[in-house]
Amino acid sequence: MSFLSRLFHRDRASEPPMAAARIDEAIERIVAIHPRIAVASGYRRRLRQPVAATLQYADELMASLPATLDASADAWAGNPSLRAFFATPDDIADIFGRSQEVRAFFDANPDAVDLHGTLGMALFERHVLGVALDGDTLHHDVQQTTLSFSDHRVRICGRTETSLREEIERRLIDQLALEGLSMLAATRAARLARGRELMQERVALMHRRGTGMSAVAGGGVTVEAHELAHVQTQIAQNAESLAALRVPTDVVEHELEGVCEVLGKPADYVYIRNRHIRIDMMNVVQEGDTTRGNDIEFHFVRVPGVPPQMRAFAMVRFRRSDLPPGGLHIDAAMRAI
Repeated sequence: MSFLSRLFHRDRASEPPMAAARIDEAIERIVAIHPRIAVASGYRRRLRQPVAATLQYADELMASLPATLDASADAWAGNPSLRAFFATPDDIADIFGRSQEVRAFFDANPDAVDLHGTLGMALFERHVLGVALDGDTLHHDVQQTTLSFSDHRVRICGRTETSLREEIERRLIDQLALEGLSMLAATRAARLARGRELMQERVALMHRRGTGMSAVAGGGVTVEAHELAHVQTQIAQNAESLAALRVPTDVVEHELEGVCEVLGKPADYVYIRNRHIRIDMMNVVQEGDTTRGNDIEFHFVRVPGVPPQMRAFAMVRFRRSDLPPGGLHIDAAMRAI
């Protein structure tokens, strides 16, 4: 056994079985997005430490997520976050009913009484002039900040909160692999014009499929089920084209180094932040030390695209019994207008 092989096995032996399995699964996902790095010498051994750093970042992110919201009309009045996200209690069932992913989940899981999912929303922050009460005095033309949430989408669903958290973690790994691929397509791959073109095409196809954090926050273009099969075929054809491309060994080595760089510093490449804020019933941000309003908490993420989007998201639980009657594919109808 060579020195490098002994080192690889020694490193794996020092990892707890669960940690080793997580790292192995993450490496498989990364290679699925960027297959060419598997040609590089010792790619698995070289990916293990950067992937471990990414998984630690994912653990910290998961620990920072606020508690799952019970997304129901009954809970709306007593939950400040639901009141901030939804204008009326009836909007909750309406929005979940529009989601083809929600309906597909319940169709595929006939015994499930509820689902756990990520509610993605467009977040708008506006600075306006309003009125404010200071003691018994009403002041006009006061500078205020208001929050509004729109374009609600639910695209990631799971049977339990644990399975949902695991899926968010997998999406984070995919997103970092995409960030590495995007960076390479814009820089090092420029040495080979055709390689650069194929890598850019692969990034675009992956985004269209909903790979990465885009689906968690409900961003990007919604792809219908019948279109998704065609996108999958295009991704497979793209992989074959990349594999057939003659690439010097040093280029592949640079590509692996670039992916390792991104995975080793995940916070530099994937922008996810927690927002804890106090707002009143009109979604006006309450500044300073005040008892007015209520605290809400959510995360927001940068979704790549042209232009990039900032999307808010929260983990929610939705009951099957609250799902409106099926048969109306509202999302498709609205997109056709």
